[in-house]
Amino acid sequence: MTKSISSPNSSSNAPLFNPLRLGDLTLAHRVVLAPLTRMRSTQPGDIPNALNATYYAQRATPGGLLISEATQISLEGKGYPVTPGIYSEEQIAGWRIVTDAVHAKGGYLFAQLWHVGRISHSSLHPQQGLPVSASAIAPADGKALTAAFQQVEFETPRALALEELPRIVADYVHAARCAQAAGFDGVEIHSANGYLPDQFLEDGVNHRTDVYGGAIENRARLLLEVVDAVVSVWGPGRVGVRLSPWGKFNSMNDSNPLALFTYVLQQLSARSIAYAHLVEPRANGGADGALDASAPDAAASFRKAFPSALISAGGYLGDTASKAIASGHADAIAFGRWFISNPDLPRRLQLGVELNPYDRSTFYGGTEKGYTDYPALDEILSPTLA
Repeated sequence: MTKSISSPNSSSNAPLFNPLRLGDLTLAHRVVLAPLTRMRSTQPGDIPNALNATYYAQRATPGGLLISEATQISLEGKGYPVTPGIYSEEQIAGWRIVTDAVHAKGGYLFAQLWHVGRISHSSLHPQQGLPVSASAIAPADGKALTAAFQQVEFETPRALALEELPRIVADYVHAARCAQAAGFDGVEIHSANGYLPDQFLEDGVNHRTDVYGGAIENRARLLLEVVDAVVSVWGPGRVGVRLSPWGKFNSMNDSNPLALFTYVLQQLSARSIAYAHLVEPRANGGADGALDASAPDAAASFRKAFPSALISAGGYLGDTASKAIASGHADAIAFGRWFISNPDLPRRLQLGVELNPYDRSTFYGGTEKGYTDYPALDEILSPTLA
């Protein structure tokens, strides 16, 4: 366990608890559950289950927004073992248990739609063969995780042919419709952290010479086609997009990220989507998750390009989250690790009380340990405070 920390006093966190209009929804507060891969679906079939429902319901609050863990839109889009999908009838039924549990607590739940592209391994989808990407370039760093949880070298992906890209868009549409059938309140398109849409966006990976490569407008084409198609299912007020400008995770880089992501966010703004969700660049991969003071502030850098609801994620605590909102750079803050270990995180931030420490060893895979067994305030405080 890491050392527990004390949250700043409740008055300094006040900006987090003002209502927010986000697309078609009105949020009661601005503390958002970030999408967090937990690898606890039922096998075979990558099906959500009752334990997952307990986890999300524990973190639901009236009028609060939760974003689901990354959820593959197809078997081809799967990149890790035991992650859930959103493309089969069984998965729809499993997610319905989860959404019903969240709605019973008065919360909102968006499904994060995920295609990992090259960050995969053929053992996860043996019938489909090699992972796919914008270009046949393997990640330079890290390891792939096989279906048996073994770390191995990344395979060189297969570059998607031009005629295959309508199928990719269709897979997003199918997943979006499945999310509606499962009772979600909206969807977030995962175009961050080096997954497939990001692989098309950034020229460190996209070396294509067709209409999906080269100029920024071409590299953004696939993402915007996906957004337009998903908006046709949900309407713009129920669709968000996650991006990671300056992100290096999964061996990503671009020659001009400011120009690239300014263009993308301007295009998203013109489509009146519910929100943009930006991942702040990290100082390192260390346990503290601190932000790099020398790295650009993504929310501040792109605020003018996307004046609508903007969610920022990355290493925030109560005081820094409130400052980001008070500055106008962000409208809501997504919390990850601290929301894992504090199922009642909004309440704790509002009261300014100590946070439970988190246990990294239980983040991925396993049972209820490190998943649904973190105590809420009611279990640890005196009756007068609880």
